[in-house]
Amino acid sequence: MIFGGVRRVASFIGVMAYAIFALTLGAGPTLAHAQGFKFSNEDNGAAREEAERNARVGALLSTPCKDKIKNRKILVLIGEEKNGMVQARQSAFSPHFEAVNQRLRNLGLRTYTAEEIRRQVAQAEIDAYFKNDPDAALSAAKRLAANYTLRGLISSSATVNPVLKINQVAVGMQFVLTGANGKKVSETQTRAQSYAGADTAGMALTLINEQAEEAVARLYSDYCQQDAAGKSRP
Repeated sequence: MIFGGVRRVASFIGVMAYAIFALTLGAGPTLAHAQGFKFSNEDNGAAREEAERNARVGALLSTPCKDKIKNRKILVLIGEEKNGMVQARQSAFSPHFEAVNQRLRNLGLRTYTAEEIRRQVAQAEIDAYFKNDPDAALSAAKRLAANYTLRGLISSSATVNPVLKINQVAVGMQFVLTGANGKKVSETQTRAQSYAGADTAGMALTLINEQAEEAVARLYSDYCQQDAAGKSRP
């Protein structure tokens, strides 16, 4: 399932609409009137989408979760894709890691800390995992006696808007949760974009935190919808 950013995308579109509106005014009042710009309609639409998103998150988090399932251990590994290359050095992604890991812990699920992962799993093994080596994934999970592995791949890009001449940031996130046997339990994707100031990295992290909320809720719901034997429900 793919989710999109609501608040930030709405703001981004709002700025773009304002720029187009300003250009339209330069072309004359008749053309501006014909375009029918109504910023209040956009604000109402953003508020409605936000309410719908909150309702989806609430529904997902209301999924009953048995204690036996909650007590299983989850290994969270985060990678970042830039220009087609994946960087998987875990020490470089502490804020990104915590955006997901802490939310899972807040929901009562058991995960490993970044320090536990660094201490017990070789970086070469993690690199191999992000190169789609299934044996590396199983090996890393066995080292920590993990029941599940959550693989997160984050992509981000910063560009200059050609119309407004200001920075803009786009972020994509993909998560795949698999069992100790390599079987997929859940998969979810999110995308969001926003205009930004000079701190494009900070805006990217803001978008990651915002999108992580719904992504984690989906993972939580799928994770909890398993029987005591660890098999996904049909």
